[in-house]
Amino acid sequence: MTADNGTGTGARWTVLGVPIDSVAAPAGGPVFGTEAAPAVLRAMGLVRRLGADDVGDLDVRIVDPDRDPVSGLVGWPSLRPVTIALRQAVADLVEAGARPLLLGGCCALLPGAVAGARDVIGRLGLAYADGHIDVYDNRTSPTGEAADMPVAALLGHGWPGWLDLLGALPVVAGTDVLVLGARDEQEAEDIGSLPQHLGITVLGPSELPSGDQALELLAPQQFWLHLDLDVLDEDAFPATDSLMPGGLELAELADLLRPLGRSERVIGASIGCYNPSKDDSGTYGRALTDLLVDVLVP
Repeated sequence: MTADNGTGTGARWTVLGVPIDSVAAPAGGPVFGTEAAPAVLRAMGLVRRLGADDVGDLDVRIVDPDRDPVSGLVGWPSLRPVTIALRQAVADLVEAGARPLLLGGCCALLPGAVAGARDVIGRLGLAYADGHIDVYDNRTSPTGEAADMPVAALLGHGWPGWLDLLGALPVVAGTDVLVLGARDEQEAEDIGSLPQHLGITVLGPSELPSGDQALELLAPQQFWLHLDLDVLDEDAFPATDSLMPGGLELAELADLLRPLGRSERVIGASIGCYNPSKDDSGTYGRALTDLLVDVLVP
């Protein structure tokens, strides 16, 4: 189905908070890790500076840090209502002509979100700026965290109980996925030729295209834009949980994402893995806010 709802033609951003962390807090415990990110970014004026609407936070949480022995996932079955709620919320926003901006939380939000957009518009691409390719599954992930495997889930690989929540599979074709900035050597060794087998285009930091070229690689369909802050170098952005050298500087990331974030073809966007507990001064939250305003506001 093709959307004719205003999205992709200058629709306003609509902020939705997704306060989750796939490391998983003990049930009933205090706000944990990346769960705090939506509230902190709002407090820094992100919504106002974007000129966005704000529909609040989803009432969701991933809990129980033990790896489930059946599914192989940390936080299962609490991941189930998270995914269901995300799919419905994003579908409702896109159907209403809004352009969702999801403030995570972690990358476990992605499968439900992209499935919701797909439900409305049909085929779409994925621009995935991340230090990882995230195609582990429930068996191969070294941690069992859902944030290890969102791209795999979108491509139809993983725990059937999770995949069943996404509708028709794959949600996104491998040939419509563009991963920008992946550089985790251990992950690359673990997954071997799987990205090539899946048809994913993976471009590491040393081979990144310009933002305009990245946009052309996603042509002609509409696409979802996802940013995991670990695409940045560990010194450029230490307020995230997966720190690696060799990543992008903030200015490089802005140059890469600006044509994507300002494109009329971007159906929605999501931000993952900002951890305010590693940012006592707020320095990196303010830098992230500045980056998002630069990238998303024409």
